[in-house]
Amino acid sequence: MKRNWKVLLLSILSVLLLFGCATAKKSGKFEGVGNGKHGEIKVAVTITDAKITNIEVVQQDENKGLSDPVYNELKETIIAQNSADVDVVSGASATSEGYLEAVKDAIKKSGITLVAAKQTATNKNELPAEQTFDVVIVGSGGAGLSAAIEAAEAGKSVAIVEKMPTVGGNTLISGGEMNAPGNWVQKNLGITGDSVEAYYNDTMKGGDNIGDPKLVHLMAEKALESAEWLRDDVHVEFLSDQLFQFGGHSFKRALIPKGHTGAELVSKLKAKAEELGVKIFLNVKADELIQDANGRVTGVKATDKAKKEVKFLANNGVVLTTGGFGSNVEMRKEYNKEYDERYKSTDTVGTTGDGIVMAQKAGAALKNMEYIQTYPIANPKTGMISLLADTRFDGAILVNQEGKRFVEELDRRDVISKAILAQTGGYAYQIWNDKIDAISKTKEAHKAEYDELIREGLLVKADTIEEAAKFFDIDINNLKETIAKVNEYAKTKDDKDFHHRGGLVSLEEGPYYIEKAVPSVHHTMGGVVINEKTEVLNEKGEPIPGLYAAGELTGVIQGKNRLGGNAITDIITFGRIAGKEVGSK
Repeated sequence: MKRNWKVLLLSILSVLLLFGCATAKKSGKFEGVGNGKHGEIKVAVTITDAKITNIEVVQQDENKGLSDPVYNELKETIIAQNSADVDVVSGASATSEGYLEAVKDAIKKSGITLVAAKQTATNKNELPAEQTFDVVIVGSGGAGLSAAIEAAEAGKSVAIVEKMPTVGGNTLISGGEMNAPGNWVQKNLGITGDSVEAYYNDTMKGGDNIGDPKLVHLMAEKALESAEWLRDDVHVEFLSDQLFQFGGHSFKRALIPKGHTGAELVSKLKAKAEELGVKIFLNVKADELIQDANGRVTGVKATDKAKKEVKFLANNGVVLTTGGFGSNVEMRKEYNKEYDERYKSTDTVGTTGDGIVMAQKAGAALKNMEYIQTYPIANPKTGMISLLADTRFDGAILVNQEGKRFVEELDRRDVISKAILAQTGGYAYQIWNDKIDAISKTKEAHKAEYDELIREGLLVKADTIEEAAKFFDIDINNLKETIAKVNEYAKTKDDKDFHHRGGLVSLEEGPYYIEKAVPSVHHTMGGVVINEKTEVLNEKGEPIPGLYAAGELTGVIQGKNRLGGNAITDIITFGRIAGKEVGSK
């Protein structure tokens, strides 16, 4: 009997010991999961003595160039406050929320009650009220980074002021393709006949001939040089065996960066700029240009993350590379009432026309502000551009709800967008097969988008066209008739219906992919007037001393409509010119 009591007593003590250890647990490494913009974000949170000491991202499908700085900023804040109850990073809310959800999930799984963090009075990231550089650049997309590199290589001290938490702007989330006539990949593929004049004519015609001929010709002349500079000096990797022929172009001439996105360009441009000593200030919003008594631009007034005013003075000049105003609905409506809240935007949330407004207040002339372009194939739920659907440049077709083609798939973006909006429901379906994907390679390059569209019910993959059509309730009889025509036109190389300039590809064999899409605001053609030196001009056509501009906030190059692949050529070419000009002062 005594022995039984001893056994029972030992058992109770063991349970209490285990319970005590469990309740006293204050350290460990725990995994958590959250839902980001493009799928699950998994993190591993290390807790030591009830304090978060490290957060590692284990798995994610977010844009790496956008997400890494966001994760780093949130990680620093969470560790400092020892809590995941912190604000999202402005401009990256979906990614932030997914990351925070994952961290909170890990903390919950740990079962540990975190200790309250001590409040610190100092901010180690606080900026001086005033700083002086030779060159100040506002905006960190392709144009801003290119300008910064050229100015730094001229021996100037350079600062980039960026209101977003990450560098890259629209360049980062673009496909990154770049038109350059006579490029090395054309030679690899045996494409002949392209020229500066052919590219110039395509661009002028694509913009209804209202672009400034001198500037368009300058872009065409410098396009190949700009591409070679990216390749040889910045070390951007372009595919050696593939080109895109965007709508409105007479040749396949668009170089494709590694990974099929602008992330390759931005990461290499940023690395080069930092190597040259360029200072990049994130989360700092430029508000106003500083001018002296003679009207010369001598710097920028800005607001930092703590809402404190800071000044960046410029000895040589200021370069504006802030992009357009595609994400500013009120500004869109001010210049063209058509593009109201009904339209989502493919642009980053920071594309709000800040540089245009600042330049106008400093006396800059504006031009072509009413011309706003939509991208025809965008996500109906988010408005984001579909890079997966770049199969359109290699033979994918567009049909309406009735299963009929209604436009040439390689026509201008504005023409295709208007045609889509005129269809039932104001949307379209893009159809391709594995044969076309083998040419474009977009499914592999954009796996995160592919998975997201499947998850959202905006894309279907099926072995038969009947099965694919049923998913979206597309008229199967009309669709089969349409595809039979396409197959015939692919064989005869004669598209009798819409005269497809790139040549249709057979859709006889599956599996098939059908993606639902709508037009979304993509590019604003209007902006400040510049000359060949990228000097910003006033209403009299005179340069405003000390002020330069490059990229989408300029309004005299693309005309009424921008052809695909021209944005990167534009921003790199004129960004470099701006950097050289201000660097020579």
